[in-house]
Amino acid sequence: MRFHFDPRKSQRLRANLHRGIGFEEAQEIFARPYYLDQRSDMPEQYRAIGWVGQRLFSLVFEVREDEEGEFYHLVTLWKSTHEEEVLYAENA
Repeated sequence: MRFHFDPRKSQRLRANLHRGIGFEEAQEIFARPYYLDQRSDMPEQYRAIGWVGQRLFSLVFEVREDEEGEFYHLVTLWKSTHEEEVLYAENA
């Protein structure tokens, strides 16, 4: 699985107290069981809810393709809300 993201945005997310991690760490979501749903159609975006360390996070990403094949473009992330924690607990 390949990932792409804006490194400057990743730094801003890491510095934000409500997020506290960047896209580099958020890739860990895909290494363990996670909940996935479609967030929007245009552009086609998905939300993954899963664990990074000891904390549950939500990550929005797009599936894109280039000459090497498919990759995940990471758009944004946040600490999961209570509703997302319940959704994860019921479905993951």
